[in-house]
Amino acid sequence: MLVPIVAKPGTSRRNLTGSWRTMQKPHFLQQNCIACRRCLLICPEGCIEGDKKNTYHTDYDYCKGCGNCVAICPKDDIEMVPEETEL
Repeated sequence: MLVPIVAKPGTSRRNLTGSWRTMQKPHFLQQNCIACRRCLLICPEGCIEGDKKNTYHTDYDYCKGCGNCVAICPKDDIEMVPEETEL
């Protein structure tokens, strides 16, 4: 008999998943942003924050480096940088 593994409710804030990240992470250039919020909507982890033009950033404690935000940005204002890069 298979038993599903389910996390207890409310544990996502304690589970810092950023250590699972790929070898790259998103960097918001904050130059051509038009505040379309597509990056916020596409992020599977909900770790992009910001509320007005040129103020979006990623919470690297939860970002897995999928690059969806980079792919959907209509202004190419987000880039993937190597994990070692200090921002």
